[in-house]
Amino acid sequence: MTGLLWLGLALGLLLGSGLAARSMGAHRWATLVRSHLQQLESGSVGAHGRLPSPTKFDARELGGLPAPVQRYFRAVLADGQPIIAAATLWMTGSMNLSVTAEQWKPFTSQQQVVTRKPGFLWNARVAMFPGIPAHVEDSYIAGHGRLMAKVLGWFTVAQSEGQGEIARGELMRYFAESPWYPTALLPSQGVQWKAVDAAAATATMVDGPITLTMLFRFGDAGLITSVHADSRGAGVGKDGRMVMLPWDCALSDYRAQDGMLIPMAGEAAWVRPEGRKAYFVGRITSLRYALLP
Repeated sequence: MTGLLWLGLALGLLLGSGLAARSMGAHRWATLVRSHLQQLESGSVGAHGRLPSPTKFDARELGGLPAPVQRYFRAVLADGQPIIAAATLWMTGSMNLSVTAEQWKPFTSQQQVVTRKPGFLWNARVAMFPGIPAHVEDSYIAGHGRLMAKVLGWFTVAQSEGQGEIARGELMRYFAESPWYPTALLPSQGVQWKAVDAAAATATMVDGPITLTMLFRFGDAGLITSVHADSRGAGVGKDGRMVMLPWDCALSDYRAQDGMLIPMAGEAAWVRPEGRKAYFVGRITSLRYALLP
C-alpha cells in the first residue's frame, strides 16, 4: 500500500509539473505574440497617410479594369462600401506537417490583418498530441517575415524570419488572402490589374522593396476561386538554399459579411513535380472588420 501511495504521489507531481509548464509556456507565448501585434498595429497607424485613397468604394474606379475583375468587384462590393482598415479572423482547420506523408493535425487560430501598411499575424494552436499543443506564428510585419513554432510555448521546432524570400513569401500569403478583406484589392488601394483571359487576371502590389505579381482566377459567378504564385519559398534544402515551388491558394464558400461577399473556406497547396499537394485547410468561424470612417 505504501508503494502505491508513493507511486500516486509521483504521478501527481509529474502531472502537476506538466500542467504548470504548459500554462507557463502559453503565457510566455502570449507575451511574445502581443509584442509582435503591437509592432503590426503601430506600423498600420503610421501608414494612414501612405495612400491618397478614398475611404469608400466608388464603382467608377472600375472603369478600364479587365472584365473578370470588374465582375468580381461588382459581385462582392456595393457602391459606397467603406474601405477595410483592419480585420480579425478566427479559424479552425488542419495542417499536414509532413512533406511526404499524411500527418494532418487540427488547429484553431486568430489572425490580425492591417491593410494601410500591408501586414498580418496568424496565431495558431496546433494539437500535436493529446495535451501537447504547439503554438505557431506566421506573420508579415513592416517588411519582415516570420514563421515560428514552439511546442508547449517553450521548445522551438521551427523558426525562419527576415527579409528577402522569407518576407516575400509571407507577403504572398497576405495578397492571396485579400478576398477576406476585398477592398485591399481595389486600384485605389495600390493594386494594378492586367487581363489574362476571360476567367483570369494578374494583380500586382508593391510594399517597400517587394513587388508581387500573382494570378487570380475567377469562377462562373465572378468570384475569386484561386490565387497562384509561380515561385514561393517552401523551406530550406539540404544545400542551405531556399527551395522555390509554385504555390496555390483555393477559396470557396462565399457568404455575406458586413455588406460584402467573403470566402469562408481556404486551402493552400504546394505544386511539386509529382503534383499538387495541399498542406493547409481552414474555415473561418468568425470575422470582424475595422472600417475607415
